[in-house]
Amino acid sequence: MTRRLRREEYTIGWVCALPVELAAAQEMLDEEHEDLQQDENDNNIYVLGQIGRHNIVLTCLPAGQTGIGSAAAVATQLKATFKWIRFGLMVGIGGGVPGKEDIRLGDVVVSQPYQGRGGVIQYDFGKATPSEFEKTGFLNSPPQVLLSAVAGMRANHLRQRNRLLQHVLKVQNLPGFTRDDAGPDILYEASYNHVGGDSCEACSADKVVDRQPRKSNGIVVHYGTIASGNQVVRDGTTRDRVSRDFGGVLCFEMEAAGLMDNFPCLVIRGICDYADSHKNKRWQAYAAVAAAACAKELLLVIPPIDVAKTRTVEERIRIGG
Repeated sequence: MTRRLRREEYTIGWVCALPVELAAAQEMLDEEHEDLQQDENDNNIYVLGQIGRHNIVLTCLPAGQTGIGSAAAVATQLKATFKWIRFGLMVGIGGGVPGKEDIRLGDVVVSQPYQGRGGVIQYDFGKATPSEFEKTGFLNSPPQVLLSAVAGMRANHLRQRNRLLQHVLKVQNLPGFTRDDAGPDILYEASYNHVGGDSCEACSADKVVDRQPRKSNGIVVHYGTIASGNQVVRDGTTRDRVSRDFGGVLCFEMEAAGLMDNFPCLVIRGICDYADSHKNKRWQAYAAVAAAACAKELLLVIPPIDVAKTRTVEERIRIGG
């Protein structure tokens, strides 16, 4: 029998943009809880559960309404209904930027402050000056409790105490969610555009980037800057230019910029494509699982007492900290 908790017992919010991301998140729960009575002013649908000793609220953007504005609206309703939320996680898929790091499909990128920036930048936000377009889309850093957890998780992984594949095995019986279902990992030269329809069967093999095979099938986690914007990036040249402009972006996505300043959170993205014209959906389910597994790994590092002594989201916003 599932348990029914009080609303104030939920302290962590987990936001997804797509149903496939929500499905992966639900599979990571150690326990699911009974629903609570819905607030008549709240249009979100929630999944309640537990990971380790933390009580989690999962929610997803409305179908077909991805993007910064939709993410902001969902987070606003979440923190109004669950007033005891201390911080959030934005977990799902994104487009990887190969080059600065050896990023592959199925890897995970975790937002982390870098060169004075908060870990997430809104790359399409700025102001026009007489000489140039000045980029001003720099957003708040995640809460300290999450950055401490990132350090702890990284230390565990360096000590080879990595349980990501163990978490991923929870979905091995779900069709389409395993690494074998995703197919081959092929990277084309940035300037080479896709040829043909939904697959790359007509694309030239001569334009494939030659990369050394990975020594293991383990999930590799990268830490650094995630670029967020309202437009899908599906051009390799644009991808690389924006990454250079911001000092080395690792991943592109479309929702996090709607959260960072009003819903303190960490962003975790599984790489499902290379943000180029060869973009397709074959790796989405497995990438969503990899990101959700990393989020679970992170939460298991955080002692409940550290969550309890963290200010609620509303308190942080009210005092500006």
